[in-house]
Amino acid sequence: QVQVVESGGGLVQAGGSLRLSCVASGSIFSVHTVAWHRQAPGKQRELVASIFTNDTTNYAESVKGRFTISRGNAKYTVYLQMNTLKSEDTAIYFCVAEINAARLRIWGRGTQVTVSS
Repeated sequence: QVQVVESGGGLVQAGGSLRLSCVASGSIFSVHTVAWHRQAPGKQRELVASIFTNDTTNYAESVKGRFTISRGNAKYTVYLQMNTLKSEDTAIYFCVAEINAARLRIWGRGTQVTVSS
């Protein structure tokens, strides 16, 4: 069984920083694209950042220059460094990873980020 677990969320003041972690575990042979999505109350889930197999990255316009997605040294770990946080960044942040040759997309349960103004 494969699972993805997010951590690192919390309450922070506007202008502050948080680092989210996404760890995949279980019967894993390879991890391909990993992405962070977020969903604010009353809004649709949106893509925030992706990191591809060749380590190229992609960001939503709203977070460019403030957020950085990266792979960690620990196996199957991806981080989302969030700087200069704004109240509109408040949301539940979800990680999704493509696992193994079948590129099965596994979602985590999310971690809450709350930015107070």
